[in-house]
Amino acid sequence: MEIRRPDQELTWSWGHGSRSALDRAEAMAPPPPPLAASTPLLHGEFGSYPARGPRFALTLTPQALHIQRLRPKPEARPRGGLVPLAEVSGCCTLRSRSPSDPAAYLCIYTYPRGRRGGRRRAARTFRADGAATYEENRAEAQRWATALTCLLRGLPLPGDGEITPELLPRPPRLLLLINPFGGRGLAWQWCKDHVLPMISEAGLSFNLIQTERQNHARELVQGLRLSEWDGIVTVSGDGLLYEVLNGLLDRPDWEEAVKMPVGILPCGSGNALAGAVNQYGGFERALGIDLLLNCSLLLCRGGGHPLDLLSVTLASGSRCFSFLAVAWGFVSDVDIQSERFRALGSARFTLGTVLGLATLHTYRGRLSYLPATVEPASPTPAHGLPRAKSELTLAPAPAPPVAHSPLHRSVSDLPLPQPALMSPGSPEPPPLLSINGGDPELAGDWAAAGDSPLSPDPLLPSLPGSPKAALLSPITEGAPEMPASSGLLPPTPDAPAATSTGGPPDHLLPPLGTPLPPGWVTLEGDFVLMLAISPSHLGAELVAAPHARFDDGLVHLCWVRSGISRAALLRLFLAMERGNQFSLGCPQLGYAAAHAFRLEPLTPRGVLTVDGEQVEYGPLQAQVHPGLGTLLTGPPGRPGREP
Repeated sequence: MEIRRPDQELTWSWGHGSRSALDRAEAMAPPPPPLAASTPLLHGEFGSYPARGPRFALTLTPQALHIQRLRPKPEARPRGGLVPLAEVSGCCTLRSRSPSDPAAYLCIYTYPRGRRGGRRRAARTFRADGAATYEENRAEAQRWATALTCLLRGLPLPGDGEITPELLPRPPRLLLLINPFGGRGLAWQWCKDHVLPMISEAGLSFNLIQTERQNHARELVQGLRLSEWDGIVTVSGDGLLYEVLNGLLDRPDWEEAVKMPVGILPCGSGNALAGAVNQYGGFERALGIDLLLNCSLLLCRGGGHPLDLLSVTLASGSRCFSFLAVAWGFVSDVDIQSERFRALGSARFTLGTVLGLATLHTYRGRLSYLPATVEPASPTPAHGLPRAKSELTLAPAPAPPVAHSPLHRSVSDLPLPQPALMSPGSPEPPPLLSINGGDPELAGDWAAAGDSPLSPDPLLPSLPGSPKAALLSPITEGAPEMPASSGLLPPTPDAPAATSTGGPPDHLLPPLGTPLPPGWVTLEGDFVLMLAISPSHLGAELVAAPHARFDDGLVHLCWVRSGISRAALLRLFLAMERGNQFSLGCPQLGYAAAHAFRLEPLTPRGVLTVDGEQVEYGPLQAQVHPGLGTLLTGPPGRPGREP
């Protein structure tokens, strides 16, 4: 094996075991410029499993694992010879159950895209057999597994070539909150079949808790012991993350609590934030399971990004925090009225849009905003997004019931079946996965004759404080039971209101009902819709603000005036799938980037939503708080250049 000295350290990290929220945020700061993608870090020769298979030369670079077949005959055009690290969830070392086999085994879990675009799990097993003893071969396999894990998690590699398992910190510990009725009611099944196996392959530690009612997640995070977790991840749609963030900001220690990294694995209807994370990671637009697998891969890589939050003050004076959007008019009408079609999943919005177009309403109101002093980043020419501090006039366009599986209320380190490694020509059997960062147990007589099954060879010893494997029985009655190791305090018996009492002050906003300070722009008239959005996506496949970033410090205001035809409005939403709605030249469409805004509906009836949740109807105002939260995004990718 050959080891190359890296020119600099790789520092996109889950964190090096730091416990404070501040340390976690600092540990996930963007890395310095990476090594050249082609810089070899490790090179060596491996056999295959079973032992009579071909032999390979492996080369590990910062971006990919290169596989070249050496014997029996080198391939002229290698198939699967390049494995981008963006497609790798994790790895482990294994050993034969035959005491006479001195080899050690390196298993790498990948999720390549198939010919039809979807991802499919594939495991590659390589035999380290260059030495006479098992101990030497094991050290070689562990060296590769450690280097690969460091690259996946953004941990620095040493410059002296000494790569040992001691480089790896304890596994990051996540609290997973799942809404089993999210989307079409498939959240639990998708989590069990895809999410849990993948994060187990990545060596992440977790506790999984099922939410049972509205604001349950909010109650849980209000009693969270922050020091015991490295992140909170919701397995649902956008609504569950809304509860989590507002719960963190409603704590007495909200200044530290809001620094807790949060993530989202899309199993809901809208999945807007997941769509933005998917784009940030450089993946092509995806829906359903493909979007879930993309976001799960990014989560396994670790790494956080500052997240702007919008403080929204409602007519009653109560306040809530938004990571997504405030909507009034057509968008909020469709969102709320389509609730009765929730069993359709994301198709509910398509049906809701059709029904909304059939009964198109206009709403009189007043929109005021504080324009951004620094213009947002220029969009690509294809987007054609106008940038203005007042209302814009654009050129007109040319004519043209579900059954639910039994659920665990709280699941910690639950063993689940998952397809195993396979030998050529053999079907994949179901091994057992130790969900808490253990390695796969390859059980059953599935290898070729004469080959002994492999057993786990843990890469890391048990670390102090690492949770032990435990299986909790299903609970069907009574108050939620929190295991002592879960890091949770018992929730309060009464669910809090959907508003927050904590959070930073809104220094840009005067009290509602009082005059606005100089420098604000005011528009009044009849509107079809008004949207104030923070990230780029309004849905998994709807790009409302194509140039928006998670931490640009802006709220992006989009509105449509009355007078637009149903056909023109439909064209806008169809164009939003590619983010080029601003290039249509629709004269009723307007846009402005702002730091704060005030919306005053002048019609007696209507619907207002914050992150898809209906709030009280009446005047509201909001201000951006740049980088207040931290979002688990994984490393950034190159848009349009999917691996």
